[in-house]
Amino acid sequence: METIKAYFALTKPRIIELLLVAAIPAMLQAQRGFEAVSSNFWLIVSTIFGGWMGAAAAHTFNNVVDYEIDQKMQRTRARPLVRKTISRRNAAIFAWIMLALSVFWLGVLANSWLAAFFVLLTNFFYVIVYTKFLKMRNSQNIVWGGLAGCMPAMVGWAVIRDNAPAGEPDRWWQAVVLFLIIFFWTPPHTWALAMKYKEDYRKAGVPMLPVVAGEVEVTRQIVWYTIGTVIVTFLIILRPRGSTW
Repeated sequence: METIKAYFALTKPRIIELLLVAAIPAMLQAQRGFEAVSSNFWLIVSTIFGGWMGAAAAHTFNNVVDYEIDQKMQRTRARPLVRKTISRRNAAIFAWIMLALSVFWLGVLANSWLAAFFVLLTNFFYVIVYTKFLKMRNSQNIVWGGLAGCMPAMVGWAVIRDNAPAGEPDRWWQAVVLFLIIFFWTPPHTWALAMKYKEDYRKAGVPMLPVVAGEVEVTRQIVWYTIGTVIVTFLIILRPRGSTW
């Protein structure tokens, strides 16, 4: 039972909850006008499960890559790999299995290979671009790394649109707006948390913005990104002239 709990902890379930919160509204918005939620219930549940596996893979890969950093930070010392509850090798195998299952599930059972592609893109961006490259090199790491956290909206939208009746407009511009809402929302809440744990990040050598900039500058950027988040939310009610996508 302890081993099962450890594997579950590798997936960072509290973060996955936030990702699912982003995916579900996107699916409801995408199906508006052609199907009731009740008639599409299985597809929504299936997508959530497939997306959960994809997110679990990304977070487990992150644990494997960040193993050395996690040993230096107080808030991450309880993670399974640091405590040696699970080996890095077994964690990596688990991550690959979850990723493969996610791609198969979304592509075959949810009938959306586009959604499966978005899951692969999310894992690539989060693990390779953010964790292995940006995180240790750039104070704006979370701005661009946060792009991975925007993908659930695209995954949910892709599944609904790929299963929509023929002739229904895709309205992909709305999915892009939902993507941008999460994009602008990610830095403010992450930097606020990083301000609390900035000494942790400093000891680990991670150049998060609160580590390399003063509190006034960090607060200023938090405010600007928050304003951006509010402005972008209003775009969801607009429609580009002549647009069918």
